[in-house]
Order: sequence, then C-alpha cells, then structure tokens
Amino acid sequence: MPYLLSQAIDRGLGQRRPETLIAWTAAVLLAGVTSAGLGIMRHRSMTKLRLAAALRTADLVMTHATRLGAALPRRVTSGEVVTIGIADVWTIGRAMNVGGVGVASVLAYAVVAVLLFRTSPLLAVVVLAGVPVLALAVGPLLARVQAAGARYRKRQGALAAQLVDVVTGLRILNGLGGKEGHLARYRGNSAELRDLGYRVGRVSSWVGALGEGLPGVFLAVVIWLAARQAAAGELTAGELVAVYGYTAVLVIPVNVMIFCGFDVTRGLVAARHVVAFLGLPLEETAGEPAPAGPAALHDPVSGVSAGPGLLTALAGARPADAAAVLERLGRYGHTDATWGGVRLDRIARDEVRARILVAEHEADLFADPLREVVAGRDTPRDERVREAIESAVAHDVGGPDHPVEWGGRNLSGGQRQRVRLARALYQRPEMLLAAEPTSAVDAHTEAAIAGRLAAARAGRGTVVATTSPALLDRADVVHYLVDGRVAATGSHRELLSTVPGYVRLVARVFGEDEAVDAA
Repeated sequence: MPYLLSQAIDRGLGQRRPETLIAWTAAVLLAGVTSAGLGIMRHRSMTKLRLAAALRTADLVMTHATRLGAALPRRVTSGEVVTIGIADVWTIGRAMNVGGVGVASVLAYAVVAVLLFRTSPLLAVVVLAGVPVLALAVGPLLARVQAAGARYRKRQGALAAQLVDVVTGLRILNGLGGKEGHLARYRGNSAELRDLGYRVGRVSSWVGALGEGLPGVFLAVVIWLAARQAAAGELTAGELVAVYGYTAVLVIPVNVMIFCGFDVTRGLVAARHVVAFLGLPLEETAGEPAPAGPAALHDPVSGVSAGPGLLTALAGARPADAAAVLERLGRYGHTDATWGGVRLDRIARDEVRARILVAEHEADLFADPLREVVAGRDTPRDERVREAIESAVAHDVGGPDHPVEWGGRNLSGGQRQRVRLARALYQRPEMLLAAEPTSAVDAHTEAAIAGRLAAARAGRGTVVATTSPALLDRADVVHYLVDGRVAATGSHRELLSTVPGYVRLVARVFGEDEAVDAA
C-alpha cells in the first residue's frame, strides 16, 4: 500500500497526469479491498489454528487420562488435571499465533526492509537494527515472565487440587464442623497465589508497555531521519509518504512479534506441564495368562492371603494399611502380590481387571438412571440389577429408573456407598476387593449388608477391609493388621478370645461393653 501511494503521488500528482493518478488510485483501492478480505481470512484461520491446537492437546490429555484409568489419581492430583484441561490447553493454543501472524510479521519486516533499502539504505539499516534493540529490551523481561509464570502455574495447580478436595468432601466437612478451618487455609493460599499473580502481572505489564511504546519510538526515529532526507532533497514527496507508510505498517508486525514472544513464553510453561502429564507411563497390558480357575491371592508385603470362595476380612487400626493391601492385591501400582503362585504384575492386565475387582470407597458415580449406574459398563439386566440392589440394601435409593446425579449428589453418603457396593456385586467378579463398604451406614443396615453380602458372594472370593463387627463376624478368615502386616489370623471370635489388640480395636468401633461380652 505505501508503495502504491508513493507512485500515485510521484507519477500522478507530481507530473499532473490524471489518468495515471486514477490508475494508481484504483490499484490502491484494489489493494485495500484485497487486504480487508485477507484480514478476514487471517482472523478465521488463526482462530481455527488456536482452537485446533487447544482441542487436539485436550484430546491427547483426555486420551492419556483414560488410558491411565484408576492409576491416574495415584500419580497426579485432580487439581493438576483440572488446571491442564482448563488453562494450559488454551495457553498452548494461543502460543500457536507464532505459527501464523508471527511468521507473517517476520516476512513483512523483511519485505519492508528490502523496499526501504531501495529507497534509502540508511533507513533500511535503522529498520534492520530495530529488532535486535527490541529483543535486548524485551528479552530479559520475557525470561522473568517465564520464571514467574512457572512458579505461578505450580501454585495454581496445588490450589486447584485443594479446591477440588474441599468441594468433594464438603458434606463431610460440614458434618465435622471443619469447613471454617479449610476455608481459612484456602483463603490464605488463594491470597498467596494472588500476590504471586500480581508479580507475574507486573513483569507482563512492562512487556505490554514496551510492546506498545517501543514501536512508536521506532516509528518516530525513522520518520525524523526520512524528513531530514526529504528536506535535503534526497527523497521525493512520494518517497517520504512511502517511508512513513512502511514504518507505520512496521508498528504492527513489531508489536505482534513482541506479543508472540510473550505468548510463546507462557505457552512453554503450560506445555511443560502437559508434556509431563503425557509422559506418565502407562501400565503394561500384555503378560502371562491368568490362572485357569479360581486361585488364591497372596501379598508377601503384609502376609495377607485370600482363598477362592472365602470371605476374608482385613482389620487394622489404620485404614490406610488395609487399603494398601487391596491395591497390591488388585494390581494397582508396584506390587509383589501373586495370584495362584504367579506374580500379578506378570499377568495380562485385562485378565486381572476382568476377574479381580477393586471396589474403592470413593469410586465415581456417573449421572444415569439407577439401573445404568448399577450395571456400569454392562448392559443392564433388570433381575440382576434388582438382586444387586437388594444384596447391597440399596432399595431405599429408588426404583431402577430413579435418576442418579453426577457423583451421587442427590443421594446421602450411605446411599452412595450402597450404590457403589451394588455396582460391584452386579459384576459378579471372581474376586471382589472392597474397602470399608459399610462405614457410612447405621448399625441395623450394616448387619443386613453383612448377611446379604456373604450370601451374594457365596462360592466366590471376597476380601473386605473393615472394622465392622457385623462383617468381621461373617468372615471366614480375619487378618488382624499391625503396622501393615498380619499380626494374627483366625475367625472373629477366635481373635476376640486370643488377641488383646484385636479386642481393643473392635471395642473402639463396637462399644467396649459389647466387645467384652462378645469375647
């Protein structure tokens, strides 16, 4: 456009040739219309580029999270996943600007430099020297933005994890009266993150100010030099207008290059977190065949053994110890556990998952009718759904068509726990490993579940981590755990008669008088 304007001035106005002026003016109009059309296409294509980059990244993250499966919460916090999915993918998408307008700005800068060189070598040198000067001014600030942004992003993920944990356990916090304490801690951490964000913003504001201000200074220097050359007769009026136009046009690509550097700096911070997440190793799925029929599970770390067809209970003062045993027996994470004498981590994972089911206390519930929730991944069979619901004493939740909201938000804590148990029973696995399946129900319901669970699992292996006397009394074998290892093994009544520590454990849950009478 500046070149066309200079030609219209020098060849049309300067030489008083109307037809030439009209021709070059028409060229200016055509260039303007073309530029407007290209601007619309550029905006659309860059929007598509940013969205494609963000959504492809999100797709990779979701795919990898799905492949990690139950191992995901054991390797990364939920807050980190939320921050990646909400913030990082869009930051990466914005960084893709460098692949469109960033490259175009570099090309525009080079073309304008060549055109200026044909007009005035001195002005071309000044223009070419401008970018290194801008880089020296802005480069250190971008490095500081990246360092501060990395610290901010780390704290942001930690705070998001805290928020997810608080929201997930809000009902429990309300019941225990601990929400005010958690609120105070969250406010304190949020204030620290806000202050860190201010520090990031302080540096970023300088990048923005320089991005807007330095190109203007740059423009003023070039125009001053061009005006002196025009006054000395070294440039024509048209060339002076062209120089002004070239330099004015340069303000845009120079500004874009600065902000592309800023976007790439922030994108690198986000990309490192995404790459670290995508680098989480997947569990090996291939392996040896599983035992041909029902076989015993054994955990050498704790000494726990669970035979096929038996109801085995794990009782200990620390629930985390029993939960760790279930994880090893279910082949989650590193494990030395064996199944029929073969190490679990050597057996094909899909065979383990198909025959050994770990029913976690906080397993997710998805939004569906009750029959779909209970059936899980299988096609619902009404009679089987009804049996599972009855065995888990979950009939008070509603009929098979009763809607269950995401996370079971429209259910009580006890109802959610029983629906989870019903879902596990519906699968009828060869070996069921359940963590505290009755911790959120009253004593009457707990006794009913204990009886029905034993009946529903007759002939199949079951391992229950519990301190419920009702469940312990129904167990064929009870392993009493101390510091994560088996301290005694026997029936519930045998342990009450011979192990004082076990008596104290049951007394703490059951009530001291009843435990002494039972002993």
